[in-house]
Amino acid sequence: MEPGLPQTFKQLKKLLKRYEGPFQPKLDQDDKYDLWSLKELVIAGKKRKEVYFAGLIIRSRYVGFYYMPVYAGPSLKKLFPPELLKRLRGKSCFHITALDRNLEKQVADALAKGFALYKKKGWV
Repeated sequence: MEPGLPQTFKQLKKLLKRYEGPFQPKLDQDDKYDLWSLKELVIAGKKRKEVYFAGLIIRSRYVGFYYMPVYAGPSLKKLFPPELLKRLRGKSCFHITALDRNLEKQVADALAKGFALYKKKGWV
């Protein structure tokens, strides 16, 4: 594991923890953390007891930041600054190796926009 990743994980976890209350963690470990809306819903005609919001996991070379609001509102991706977008791998996972103030603000903004979207849809 890269030496700075635990610190990067801690910084990102601090941002996500702001949303505990409306969301609940299922995993809260030193290398994994996630947030879920534990609310019975019907989404796309399917009953659900929970909806995933975001999560973190330390990998060998990066911290994976999983951000599910991009599935609920794909247009959110257009609002991400290029610095954050260049870390996107696949549809919802950002690979973050280090967190400076600028990138930290971008992640915080993404979380706020995702929370607002979930709230608007009644998922929180």
